[in-house]
Amino acid sequence: MVTTHTGGFLGSYRYLLTPRSAVELNYGFYQNSMKYNPIAQPNSRVHSRGQELSGAYVYQRTYKRWNPFLEAGVGVEIFTPILDNGTNSKDLKQNLQIGGLVGGGVAYELSPSWDIRTEYRAFIMKTPTFDAPGGLFTTNRYYILMTPSLGVAYHF
Repeated sequence: MVTTHTGGFLGSYRYLLTPRSAVELNYGFYQNSMKYNPIAQPNSRVHSRGQELSGAYVYQRTYKRWNPFLEAGVGVEIFTPILDNGTNSKDLKQNLQIGGLVGGGVAYELSPSWDIRTEYRAFIMKTPTFDAPGGLFTTNRYYILMTPSLGVAYHF
């Protein structure tokens, strides 16, 4: 399976437990196309919406205005097929995949309340099948959803 590049939204709430440890809750939304290549129906495409709900432990350090961090956690990805001309299989259903989240990045403090943050995340899960008829999209493999991000953070 191969996916297209896409844009999306990632919102996070991070709660500091200590100056170096935090927990984080995430919600992400994106839309892309997945291309499967089964023998029975080559070049099958699924245009889908994806949503992420995850939680992670975050370890961070502070070096003047720079704050590098690493995170690891668990979550769920929800894949919903969009039945349009970008999908050439019509009997597909929403898929829910549980997986692990790992990532890292750095935040640069602009002021005591604002940061600019860049991050690279990977969500590891089983490949979505969309419950395709006859197990058409069953690969029995794992899929890594890689998401680089750039954004701003506000400190309460």
